[in-house]
Amino acid sequence: MKMSMKQSVKGSMMARMKEDNRWYREPFVWLLIAFPFTAVIAGFVTLGLAISSDDGLVEDDYYRRGKEINRVLARDQAAAARGLEGRVELNDAQHQLLIRLTARAQATIPDNVELKFLHATRSGIDRILVLARQSDGSYRAPLPQLAQGHWNVQLAAQDWRLVGSFHVPGERGLDLRPSLP
Repeated sequence: MKMSMKQSVKGSMMARMKEDNRWYREPFVWLLIAFPFTAVIAGFVTLGLAISSDDGLVEDDYYRRGKEINRVLARDQAAAARGLEGRVELNDAQHQLLIRLTARAQATIPDNVELKFLHATRSGIDRILVLARQSDGSYRAPLPQLAQGHWNVQLAAQDWRLVGSFHVPGERGLDLRPSLP
């Protein structure tokens, strides 16, 4: 009977040791599980960001686009030859933008210009406005809603263009000049 009592005690101790050593009670096991689980979660977050953001398209015909660069440079040179410069004022209070152009005396200022707000990293949110000249010589339009970030601005007519850049939020105006190397 003594033997059976010892065996019984020994058996119950073994059962408790097995119960205490279950895999889900070991912190090292959870550490090993955490790394792959974190990678899976990060993968899903990255997939969600890739699906929801518009990253623009790669130019299909890069050769044609490269040839157009020479035409763009000619537009910058034409603006410099006419002495064109501009100032864009962004007025949040009145929800209006105002553009004033200056040129040499012999240069004519067009009746309509095209103003492009080009986001530096997300082409899907670019804004293009066509503005008519007012009686005072300025150009006015409602202020478009612009996302935060760095914006490049182009003011162009048929044969010239002026460029500048600014940050939203913060800057309320910018100077436009020909882009010459």
